[in-house]
Amino acid sequence: QVQLVESGGGLVQAGGSLRLSCAASVRTFSTYAMGWFRQAPGKEREFVAAINWSGGITYYADSVKGRFTISRDNDKKTVYLQMNSLKPDDTAGYYCALKYGGGAYYTGYNYWGQGTQVTVSS
Repeated sequence: QVQLVESGGGLVQAGGSLRLSCAASVRTFSTYAMGWFRQAPGKEREFVAAINWSGGITYYADSVKGRFTISRDNDKKTVYLQMNSLKPDDTAGYYCALKYGGGAYYTGYNYWGQGTQVTVSS
């Protein structure tokens, strides 16, 4: 099966930065769209960012737009999430996901990683 492994989470102070990585064990990484989602305690899972197969099209939730940047390296089969100007409200488990179907950028993902924790202190 497809395996996605996130890394790079940790504890940072408000205003700090982190870069998350998601390494994919797949045969052909460049054919799939990738996304990042997060889930905070007591809240539903929410969409954070997505990137198309080539990296030329990206999407962001309004809550992170201007602060987070999603990118991918198809040669390394890795997707990244650069997070700047972090806020306590960004505290959550962050999950990367892969989709091979069509449809809206924020839904329809087929495989998920186990997540990495991001905690932002005030």
